[in-house]
Amino acid sequence: MMSKQEYFRTLSSQNSPRRLISASYFSLESMVVLVGLTASLLILPLILPPLPPPPFMLLLIPIGIMVLLMVLALMPSSSSSYSSNAKHVTRTYM
Repeated sequence: MMSKQEYFRTLSSQNSPRRLISASYFSLESMVVLVGLTASLLILPLILPPLPPPPFMLLLIPIGIMVLLMVLALMPSSSSSYSSNAKHVTRTYM
């Protein structure tokens, strides 16, 4: 059990303005990588020349992936035991 004094000390230390970061979510190395990536994303577009647009067929790849995923999502299950089991479960609750 925590005494009242210890409990008050933990509560008051949570609101202390002296403590900036208690437990860091990011390590120092990952912060350096994130800051470097942010700086490169801000500075490199100003330095590098603009790129030409990609070929038209390359632009169709994300659309094809989306269509494939939608077909897979809406396709009925091929396993007959699963679909009959799902029908049985829904019949009991409806």
